[in-house]
Amino acid sequence: MIDSDKRPLAVFDLDNTLADTAHRQRFLERAPRDWDAFFAAAPKDPPLAQGIALVLEKAQECEIVYLTGRPERCRRDTLAWLAAQGLPEGRVHMRRNDDRRPARRTKLEILKRLAGSREIRVLVDDDELVCQDAERAGFTVVRARWTAPSAELEVAQEREGRT
Repeated sequence: MIDSDKRPLAVFDLDNTLADTAHRQRFLERAPRDWDAFFAAAPKDPPLAQGIALVLEKAQECEIVYLTGRPERCRRDTLAWLAAQGLPEGRVHMRRNDDRRPARRTKLEILKRLAGSREIRVLVDDDELVCQDAERAGFTVVRARWTAPSAELEVAQEREGRT
């Protein structure tokens, strides 16, 4: 049952959608991958102008929700980063620390749950598999193609369930 008294939701991914992770990709290029260093460097992510502009635009008509594959242990740093960018407050959905399922599964699960009570106007994400699955499920998707794709991050999102 959709609650028509509330604004629709605009759902935004973080990494490579709002936050530029290029400076921390090096931690994923070594074996074994250094996940602690990768996530510890996240507070230094530069904002991505196109993503920031889009979230501010959508906030005029929608309630903003952040949906990230980052683990829950990164919540404090993530909230501080969002605030430092002047982004609208909104619920932040993060992966459980022990959840290693692919991002397309975890994110679609949350999207469907949110859609049970609210209209989702748009999902903005850089992960092609997340975007494809969301579209197949009937969601409107904007692909965040304003950063160079990262093979390491793709493996992390899909095969390792890390971000």
